[in-house]
Amino acid sequence: MKKQLLRDRRLLAGTIITVLLILTAITGPYLVPYDPITDISSPLQAPNLNHPFGTDQYGRDLFSRIIWGTRLALLIGVGSQLANTLVGIVLGVLAGYFGSLIDGLIMGVTNIVLSIPVLVFALMLMAFLGPGLISLLIALAIVNWTYSCRTIRGSVLSVKEKDYVEAAEGLGASKFRIIVYHLIPNILSPILVIATLGIGSAIILASSLSFIGVGVQPPNPGWGAILSQGRTYLLSAPWMVAFPGLMIFFAVLGFNLLGDGLRDYLDPQLGNEMG
Repeated sequence: MKKQLLRDRRLLAGTIITVLLILTAITGPYLVPYDPITDISSPLQAPNLNHPFGTDQYGRDLFSRIIWGTRLALLIGVGSQLANTLVGIVLGVLAGYFGSLIDGLIMGVTNIVLSIPVLVFALMLMAFLGPGLISLLIALAIVNWTYSCRTIRGSVLSVKEKDYVEAAEGLGASKFRIIVYHLIPNILSPILVIATLGIGSAIILASSLSFIGVGVQPPNPGWGAILSQGRTYLLSAPWMVAFPGLMIFFAVLGFNLLGDGLRDYLDPQLGNEMG
């Protein structure tokens, strides 16, 4: 793994960016000089020694807000992706292993969900659930499980034809035991890749929803909410848009590079299946 990490620049770059994001989320809020909500200075200050990213229209330190926003972004991205990956595993395994009516029903629902634009579906859910962090996590978990389900189903269809699965069936192993001990351990590669790649997508979608006012609500320092507030001052205070936009860019880039690198390392053929 170490040699592969050094050879694959995508995997190396993705790992570095992801580790930096995690370290920032864990330690950053304890190191920033200002409270992201209550500490007020002069509004719309350009980046300077006291405020490296400048201040917003209320005089809050943007550096502190963006660092705190990293924790929110990872919470939303990882939390929602964990939820929809678990849903995808359950439904994908059921569809792939049992087939027939169960497969038709699950894939029918999956295709219906896939036919709805993700942002539109998320907006519909947020209109029903109401704005806020918990609603955002639930909405992202509901709209993103389809890709996990479809990919995992394909992996299960391949693995269940292997000799060791047929041998376990011949020895009278229960379906539950076959799924837990023979199927799932042998599809961990696509599960890990899907989960990693999906975090970046979840961060983009969460930021988009927060940008239009239905995700993370002010004064909480969500990156999308900071971008939304900064668009009014795009010409007079461009740093209000530039810095949160760059953080979204690097976060998504990091997880995408990490996911691509893991895919090539764990299973080179998986790229063709997912493509």
